[in-house]
Amino acid sequence: MPKKVTAVLSVALLAAASLVACGDGGGEQPAANQITVWTEENLEDRMAVQNQIITEFTRRTGVQVKLVGVAEDQFSQTLTAAAAADDLPDVIGALPLSSVREMEANELIDTETPGKVADQLGRDTFSPRALELSTSGGQLLAVPSDGWAQLLLYRKDLFEKAGLRPPDTYEAMEAAAAKLNTGGVAGITLAIAPKDSFTAQSFEHVAQANGCQLVDNAGNVTLDSPQCVRAFGFYSNLAKNYSVKGKQDVDSTRATYFSGKAAMTIWSSFILDEMAGLRKDAVPSCQECRADPAWLAENTGVVTALKGPDGSAPAQYGEIVSWVVTRDAAKDSAAKFVSYMMNEGYERWIGMAPEGKFPTRRGLGEKWDQLPAGVDTKKPLADVYPPDVLDALRKSPDTFARWGIPQGQGKLVGATMGELPVPKALSAIVDGSLTPQAAATQAKTDVETIKRGIRQ
Repeated sequence: MPKKVTAVLSVALLAAASLVACGDGGGEQPAANQITVWTEENLEDRMAVQNQIITEFTRRTGVQVKLVGVAEDQFSQTLTAAAAADDLPDVIGALPLSSVREMEANELIDTETPGKVADQLGRDTFSPRALELSTSGGQLLAVPSDGWAQLLLYRKDLFEKAGLRPPDTYEAMEAAAAKLNTGGVAGITLAIAPKDSFTAQSFEHVAQANGCQLVDNAGNVTLDSPQCVRAFGFYSNLAKNYSVKGKQDVDSTRATYFSGKAAMTIWSSFILDEMAGLRKDAVPSCQECRADPAWLAENTGVVTALKGPDGSAPAQYGEIVSWVVTRDAAKDSAAKFVSYMMNEGYERWIGMAPEGKFPTRRGLGEKWDQLPAGVDTKKPLADVYPPDVLDALRKSPDTFARWGIPQGQGKLVGATMGELPVPKALSAIVDGSLTPQAAATQAKTDVETIKRGIRQ
């Protein structure tokens, strides 16, 4: 997530540069029964779906909704400007955990309404882990709507030909990367760009597998622990010796894997529809894919949780996104809206991108993998991926692990995603300026500095 911005943007600049609004025209004072909803699901097709749900919601409740799309990388500065102008929305949707904690740190959220909504819908219908990750001090900060998972993808055909086992451990990953790093194909394509939050997410996925934690239960930063030093060394070794050269990022890792030039990659579950050839803006380009757009998906294995030599159990990075009600919201109308989106509108909300929206509320049952995925071509995930993969994905929100949040350090997590100290340290190992031990120590020092600057 972007760094928290303290400078206030002008309202005019904010409107011109940061937001794409759908709904009532500007310049009018909101009506008593009108709420403003920001959403980070701001792609055109997803805005259209949300507006369809809103039209139905308004017809049933009489509450008018002004929907505003906010780009994820502009959220912090957009929020800062809106708060300074006393112009916060009533509800914000699709907010990742770090942004929820950023709002908590700045006292911008209503901490009573989410719990009431969850109670009304039935807390037992939610993923317990999703509720846990969205709770602070016994209060539910937001209503968790769905989640996406970080995955290790690997070429099943190459692994089978080489007699390799699935890469679900450090040992198996490194053995496969070394053996398959030949003939113009990289053993793995791995994010290492220092200013990319995707690098932080990819490393956290690998680090948690080895028992590496950001902080301990007392809140002390522990990035220099033996488990973390080993994780820094393992990740940077893969990136330095078996990955594509250069500062690989979220886009280049996908492009390399799609071109058939890498045997493995770490990417989010949002890649699943693209890998099946269902999006024209990100189409697999491997030689075999030209004749069969779904070839790469059919020849890709999926590992959800990984395990390192020091880890007590397999672990997986995952993101939970939620509905937030702001501190100044029209609470009754906001609660009605969030409840509607989590009930009557829920299947359509999840159906906007089922490959990256694993339900955190039970009730869709087997419907989730039957919802059409893709953009330019629509096809249920069940038509592409085997049942065992889909079952693992469906259960992911119940087992997601995240740095800092279980230890009560959610505010720190949000702040570090702005500064990105870990990607900077990783990049320094790969370019040869730091050892894994020195990088771990530097990352710890940087996170401690960030922690001292957070308002407790």
